[in-house]
Amino acid sequence: MEEGLTILEAIKRDFACGEVDIRTYSPLALAYIGDAVYDLVIRTVVVERGNTSPNKLHKKAVAYVNARIQARMVEALLDELTEEEQTIYKRGRNAKSYTTAKNATVIEYRKATGFEALCGYLYLVGKQERMLSLIRRAIELMEMEI
Repeated sequence: MEEGLTILEAIKRDFACGEVDIRTYSPLALAYIGDAVYDLVIRTVVVERGNTSPNKLHKKAVAYVNARIQARMVEALLDELTEEEQTIYKRGRNAKSYTTAKNATVIEYRKATGFEALCGYLYLVGKQERMLSLIRRAIELMEMEI
């Protein structure tokens, strides 16, 4: 990967991905990529905070990567979201999904989907710093509660 390229730019270049109008993405497609990006951020944080067994790493990551926690995170962040970000969140939250979380209510699952859609949107439009800032703030708010 060339110096100065984001991973997204490198992926688009190396895999011949064309430019797509982000407004054409469904909220569930945004949540799909957002789920993966959020998971990668959390896994990276967990590993960087201490090298330990994979089982312990998994348990630490699961504390942040579940619908119930993500719903609480986005609730705590709502006042800090821009109007555009709130719109993306609401589109994701209101999308009709045919799956549900095993350990969360339908409402929590929908809020988590909205949060993931927002993460996916920010990642795909190149606002990774903003995405990381929101995730960092959400983690801080959750850790203050614990």
